[in-house]
Amino acid sequence: MKSKKQFVERLVHGVFLLLGLITVGCVLLITIYLVISGLPAIREIGLVDFLFGKTWKSTAAEPSFGILPFILTSIYSTAGAILLGVPIGFFTAVYLSKLAPAAVKTAVSSAVSLLAGIPSVVYGLVGMLVLVPGIRNVFDVPDGASMLAATIVLAVMILPSIIKVSITSLDAVPKEYEDASLALGATPVETYFRVSVPAAKSGIAAAVVLGVGRAIGEAMAVMMVSGNAPNMPSLFESVRFLTTAVASEMSYSRGLQRQALFSIALVLFLFIMLINAALNFFLKRDKEKG
Repeated sequence: MKSKKQFVERLVHGVFLLLGLITVGCVLLITIYLVISGLPAIREIGLVDFLFGKTWKSTAAEPSFGILPFILTSIYSTAGAILLGVPIGFFTAVYLSKLAPAAVKTAVSSAVSLLAGIPSVVYGLVGMLVLVPGIRNVFDVPDGASMLAATIVLAVMILPSIIKVSITSLDAVPKEYEDASLALGATPVETYFRVSVPAAKSGIAAAVVLGVGRAIGEAMAVMMVSGNAPNMPSLFESVRFLTTAVASEMSYSRGLQRQALFSIALVLFLFIMLINAALNFFLKRDKEKG
């Protein structure tokens, strides 16, 4: 009986190890493919001209492949979406986890889950039909398809990830922590923000990482509301993201243009890896200090 149990445990351990290795292998294969496909264009164009060039004219008689407008647009819009979405998602998660009545928590959690299941193209369609005309009328600009519209859409799209993961982390905080804080005379709100939230810090940070990944990797929705023009970033002008640059031209690209699009994908991939590595570094450093 004991040997059979050990065999089952070893089998399960082996299955999990295999699945983990498959995941790592997929990441390595994607990395190798992007490097092989993207480096030739960077060598031909030049790293400085590619990363810091301000003009993208991939189909001109004398093409230019500068992606600085795409990089800055992606950074600014992602930062704006995080600034808008993280506070809303965080406070919503705290309210639903600690303060909301059971009926309200069930209803709002169901709505958040529904929001997470809406396809990107639907977000883009609603933004194109409602948000873009609204920005045009409110701010009296020629066209509402702009970086502002894209930022607002991204802020809404990252809310489900932030709210759901943060709620899970807050619910996992041992109740003894809160009871001890209340017994020492702290109010419930003080307890939630000074005890529960710090205890769930790593989970909330993971929620932010997921939100950043969703925002910087989104293509379809932002393509529909941003105007998709390769301009330098400006709040009320049409812009193009790293993701939309690849999505909008890949179907008809060839030669150096196609290689340059793979180079953009490589830059985007490196961005996401650097963001994840930086956040993990700061989280580990805070944990060691704590």
